[in-house]
Amino acid sequence: MVSPPPGAAAVAARTGLRVGPAPPPLMGSQGRLGPPGNGGPGEGEGGEARKLQEGRVARGKRRKGKGKGKARAGQGGRGSGAEGKPGPQTAKEAAGPGAEAGARACPREEAEGGGSVEEGARGIIKGDEGSAGAGKEAQGREYRKKEAWRVCRWLRRFTSCDLLWRRIARASLNSGFTRLGTDLMTSVPVKERVKVSQNWRLGRCREAILLKWRCRQMPWMQLEDDSLYISQANFILAYQFRPDGASLNRRPLGVFAGHDEDVCHFVLANSHIISAGGDGKIGVHKIHSTFTVKYSAHEQEVNCVDCKGGIIVSGSRDRTAKVWPLASGRLGQCLHTIQTEDRVWSIAISPLLSSFVTGTACCGHFSPLRIWDLNSGQLMTHLGSDFPPGAGVLDVMYESPFTLLSCGYDTYVRYWDLRTSVRKCVMEWEEPHDSTLYCLQTDGNHLLATGSSYYGVVRLWDRRQRACLHAFPLTSTPLSSPVYCLRLTTKHLYAALSYNLHVLDFQNP
Repeated sequence: MVSPPPGAAAVAARTGLRVGPAPPPLMGSQGRLGPPGNGGPGEGEGGEARKLQEGRVARGKRRKGKGKGKARAGQGGRGSGAEGKPGPQTAKEAAGPGAEAGARACPREEAEGGGSVEEGARGIIKGDEGSAGAGKEAQGREYRKKEAWRVCRWLRRFTSCDLLWRRIARASLNSGFTRLGTDLMTSVPVKERVKVSQNWRLGRCREAILLKWRCRQMPWMQLEDDSLYISQANFILAYQFRPDGASLNRRPLGVFAGHDEDVCHFVLANSHIISAGGDGKIGVHKIHSTFTVKYSAHEQEVNCVDCKGGIIVSGSRDRTAKVWPLASGRLGQCLHTIQTEDRVWSIAISPLLSSFVTGTACCGHFSPLRIWDLNSGQLMTHLGSDFPPGAGVLDVMYESPFTLLSCGYDTYVRYWDLRTSVRKCVMEWEEPHDSTLYCLQTDGNHLLATGSSYYGVVRLWDRRQRACLHAFPLTSTPLSSPVYCLRLTTKHLYAALSYNLHVLDFQNP
């Protein structure tokens, strides 16, 4: 055995090596003991190599201890991955078994913790990229939502444009456009009127009773803005509509009197009410005052009256038609007296103020429809040639200066165009149940409404076809009554019967 050289204990204490029996002598490159060197007597080249190897091992252990300390410090001093810092797991756990094997192969990299920090950084980058991707996706969804809302708002504005709906409205029923394209309801959007016109076409409406009377009457009515004027016995009452147009304020705005018998007919003209009574008198009432003038006009009841351009025309049971001025200084002065040789049931002035038409009882051998010159009172022409006896005309109205509509006892509605022929009507519609037609009303374009004598039936017609569109019976058998008067707006139809006033609401069916 070879004893350790002097000072070996001190060297072992410094290097941390355990002192034990000396290993067998190492052989040199020549297979013999080397010369004595610095390590002590008996050491050769093999001893020097062993010494260098032990020094490397010692240095590796020290560096390994330092690397582990740094890794632990990195674990304890860093926060969560959400802040971009390594998580609580160790570098080896984060790196996996491959990194552990690499650390064995390269202790320097393991000591410095390079593999674990790199892998943690890669995880942080991937987390940041995932968060950024989710944020971009949310921003994209929000942008698409805003774009869709903007497009929808633009489409809504575009589809609400009146110019887009004007052509559709002109082909619809009761949309406020005349046959010539004139818009009579400029305050109401065209799109809304087209929606309501579909209810007219399909017959969807809600029926209600606006007014009732205790005794049987023959009422007549007129509309002006948000007011309704209706005759009851020898009075004319004015009511105001509520905003929905389907109900009335029960208290009348005004009451106009002056006739000794029932009011048969009246019209509104220039803030005046011109009324015709069963007492043979004509009444002139100021709408916004109590001014009333009445004068004797005919020997018998005045069945009809019309007023346009400051001229009043009246027709009576006494077989005459008369022309009167409306000027306050000339009230009651007859301009023309026309012998019609038949009872006059209806009368209307032309929009051109050059002529007027009378509808008579057709008891003679001439047409019940005749046109007279307004200035001279001379007969201009008569319409039609195939009326049977008793086919009296109960209602007539001008639709334009050259076209007019008529209805009466012969159960037909006839449409006349003076530019084509005065001998034959252009179009006619027959009441299916052979009932007398008391009144008619039109929207000036395609819609036609008629009121018949039995069960208060109101019929709607599309003038582009022959058949009736819809029928609305407003009374039952015990209370059967004619429809004496009809008036309509783009949303409602009003029908006056013997006992009550009905409304058909097409806006809220």
